[in-house]
Amino acid sequence: MTTLTQDIKNKLSNLNVLEKIIAINVVVFLLALILRTDLIWFELPSDFSSFIMKPWSIITYAFLHYDVWHILFNMLWLYFLGRMFLNLFSAKMAINIYFLGAISGGLLFMFCYSVFPSAFGGNSRLLGASAAVRALLIFLCAYMPNQEMRFFTFNLKLWYVGAAIVFLDVLGVFSGIKDPVYGNAGGNLAHLGGALLGYFYAKQLLSGKDIGKGFERMVDSLVGMFKSSKKRPLKTVHKNKGKVGGYSKADFNAFNNQKKIDIILDKISKSGYDSLTAEEKEFLFRAGK
Repeated sequence: MTTLTQDIKNKLSNLNVLEKIIAINVVVFLLALILRTDLIWFELPSDFSSFIMKPWSIITYAFLHYDVWHILFNMLWLYFLGRMFLNLFSAKMAINIYFLGAISGGLLFMFCYSVFPSAFGGNSRLLGASAAVRALLIFLCAYMPNQEMRFFTFNLKLWYVGAAIVFLDVLGVFSGIKDPVYGNAGGNLAHLGGALLGYFYAKQLLSGKDIGKGFERMVDSLVGMFKSSKKRPLKTVHKNKGKVGGYSKADFNAFNNQKKIDIILDKISKSGYDSLTAEEKEFLFRAGK
């Protein structure tokens, strides 16, 4: 039993942060399946008065799935997006976008049901990781819109993919209003809330602002409360302003645009977005247009 436990711990420690979120989602799904019950106290209600009684649900709803296809598609999307995202950005930024996307999706869901009750019908409950996953997807589409991805036998630019998915979500809202029995207006509203967060986050990051830093500090403070206070030496990031991506300006300018982008993205992958110089951020911003 001890060997099995240690083996599980070792495997979990080798997972990246988004794969660990996938593992949590699967465990919660299996728990609900075994208990044969809905975890209502962790679902997000559509009215603010009920939400005040369980404020944690703005986060916990994103870990609930009761349908096999629902969790399967969400976790597959999260797995493939996670591999792409973590090759370019830090794990902390992934957490920021994921949870802020879930919160934004939940807030838009409650706002629309509260302000337009006649359109969306009676009280409803929200669950699933779709809003958080949408935030990561649309972030990538907005941050590097001209990056191409393989789709069967041809290439598609990321912004085409993002635009198509957002369009389908908008259609889903209106079809859900028309047919509340078989539609999913609430779920599609949450998707759009996550998409808005992902888009805004990417555009702000391209302009040099990481809007997730405040959320990141809050999470770090909460985590710090459960850890022993051990002082660690401060790590200082030195930016060599005479170089771009580690190369001299002359060498860097000799590269083609794709090579320049690859160099800067590699630096982000190793040291994070904050390690970029103003010149590197400016180049990446222009390349993303």
